[in-house]
Amino acid sequence: MNYGLGMSRPPIASSRPVTTVLHGVRDVDPYSWIDDPDDPETADYLRAERDYYDARVAGLRTVAAELAAEMTARVPEVEPSAPWEQGGWRYRRVTPAGLEYDQLLRRPAADPDAAEHLLLDLQVVHDEGGTSYSEEGLIEISPDGRWLAWSIDLDGDEVYALRFRDLTTGLDLDEVVPRTYYGGAWSADSTSYLYVVHDEAYRPFQVWRHLLGTAVLSDELVFEDLDDRLELELHASRSGRWAVVTLAGRGFTEEWLLPTADVSSEPRLVRPRELGVEYALEHAPAHGPNGTDGFYVTTNLGATEFQVMWAPEGDPGAWVPLVAGDPAVRVWAVDAFAGGHVLSLRRDGAATLRVVPRAGEPIDLLPEHAGGMVRLERNEDWDAPFVTVAVESFVQPAVVQDVAWDGSRTVRHRTEVVGVDPDVYVCERRLVPRPDGVEVPVILVRHRDTPLDGTAPCFLYGYGSYESCLDPDWGIDFWRVLPSVLDRGVVYAIGHPRGGGEMGRRWWDDGHLAAKHHTFDDQAAVAEHLLDGLVRAIVSRGGSAGGLLQGALYGRRPDLFAGLVAAVPFVDVVGSMLDETLPLTAQEWLEWGDPRTPEEHAWLAAYSPMLNLPDVADRPPLLVTGFVHDPRVLVREPARWVARLRASDPEHGAGDDPTSPVSPRTVLFRCETGAGAHGGPSGRYSELEFEAELYAWALRALGVA
Repeated sequence: MNYGLGMSRPPIASSRPVTTVLHGVRDVDPYSWIDDPDDPETADYLRAERDYYDARVAGLRTVAAELAAEMTARVPEVEPSAPWEQGGWRYRRVTPAGLEYDQLLRRPAADPDAAEHLLLDLQVVHDEGGTSYSEEGLIEISPDGRWLAWSIDLDGDEVYALRFRDLTTGLDLDEVVPRTYYGGAWSADSTSYLYVVHDEAYRPFQVWRHLLGTAVLSDELVFEDLDDRLELELHASRSGRWAVVTLAGRGFTEEWLLPTADVSSEPRLVRPRELGVEYALEHAPAHGPNGTDGFYVTTNLGATEFQVMWAPEGDPGAWVPLVAGDPAVRVWAVDAFAGGHVLSLRRDGAATLRVVPRAGEPIDLLPEHAGGMVRLERNEDWDAPFVTVAVESFVQPAVVQDVAWDGSRTVRHRTEVVGVDPDVYVCERRLVPRPDGVEVPVILVRHRDTPLDGTAPCFLYGYGSYESCLDPDWGIDFWRVLPSVLDRGVVYAIGHPRGGGEMGRRWWDDGHLAAKHHTFDDQAAVAEHLLDGLVRAIVSRGGSAGGLLQGALYGRRPDLFAGLVAAVPFVDVVGSMLDETLPLTAQEWLEWGDPRTPEEHAWLAAYSPMLNLPDVADRPPLLVTGFVHDPRVLVREPARWVARLRASDPEHGAGDDPTSPVSPRTVLFRCETGAGAHGGPSGRYSELEFEAELYAWALRALGVA
């Protein structure tokens, strides 16, 4: 293996060809040996790539530090969350001045003058953990308010140690469950806790019951499902009466119910799994005919964009229509309360809410700005006289409101803006026509003084998979990060290609499996539209499945971009979908396709970035990221892609100018060899430093001083 020293000599992985033939198609993989990051040879290669990256971007450190200073200066000194009520207490989370992680506090809900009590300090947990990373899995208060179930991951591999804290003493019990996942539910008497366990392929598949005060070895298996196409989810109904086990696949679901009054009983099947049928239950006591108990059912059965049905509590699989489906409105969910229910909807690309009181007219809550959204905030109490909602946009701080059942509103919380005037930014939504008659939305955010006349540079973000929606709550931290971009005259664009869910279920249907190419072609059309007189140059970015989007654009349309950032990219589509031992593979066949089938292998091979490298002369600069602890896109995937790109280039991805980190043909791989997760580092300041590093590279690629 040849690892160069200095900026001008990239690492060159040794080639050890392994030939496979599938459906008559021959593939030679020279880098299959790059696999386990704990293997010394792979670890050496990854460290060499990181050293090379650090050397090549050394000239960007000053600007990255400047960006990080700007971003951290926008963080409020003390940062509180919106408070919420639960079981007679008012809770909130607060990050103290200068710290990375927050605290969980509470006081009696009825006494606004009462002192708050500290329940959990995640900064202390992080410091005692001894790593550079920590992320909570769950924080759940027991029904009687005495116990806190909480879990933490200290590496980034999404394996969470679960603990139980006595809130009367502030001390954790001795029992610790070492391997758990997201989701949980308390028994009604607060003596037992149900938790989720994932297998070695990181598929959540079991529910276990822990009795407080007993050894973990005595925990009992409550539920198990071995169908590896499905992932298990667990939550307690807002009514508190049921623990709901959901088995979620791509395009089909199955649910089981367990009464919280008797968590030792056998779970009850609602409706057997059926490919193409999705449903979700929401317990609604006294909402049925003549005040009967039952469930709202959100389902696509008989309605492409979903409809709402009703099921009696005694027979939850017997559904009758309640709210007919509307082909122009995607029904995402129903949330029930004593005073009514709330429909989460998607209309014309926008997330909206319809508040439906038990008595009175429905109230529609709509966003005020292009690209904005209205969504439910944290609502724990069944008997609350209001619902708490968040109104968000890309150009105004988020506002959390309490909406009473009569429609009156009270502001509960406002996002604090430090050193930013929101009124200097504007946002608009445009539609990009495609030859097949589809119009692809794109959101444009800019400083009001930045023109759309072809002179400004542009940063384009995209995802386009799993029916996910790039809304303001996606994770784009506008108020801390984007002003540093927008104030430098850069237009920020968010594409909504098919494969996402911005335009409803049909948008996903027409952007996955055999239609996956629409995702890439739609985003390319967005870029072409922007370059046609609106902006002068584009750097494109996306992560995970959005990283696949970047890899596909890099291979298919490199001419459109001044640079691309492929974050934790899913680029070995065929190889990953053939390896059933990998996390997520079996569940993903209904999203991407199963290459064991000739036709589906052809779909995947046609766009897989690993198999479709661009011509060397056409390559714009490329920045790739990866994390050795990432369980979703294993680090070997971007590493092998980068190795292939280097081998296909006589200069091994050093670029036309090896002293510049953004010269044409440059390939850089920022591999995080320490703690870190699929989404990056943890901690509010560390996250911003990471963003500043990537934006420093992107701004240089755009020619922004």
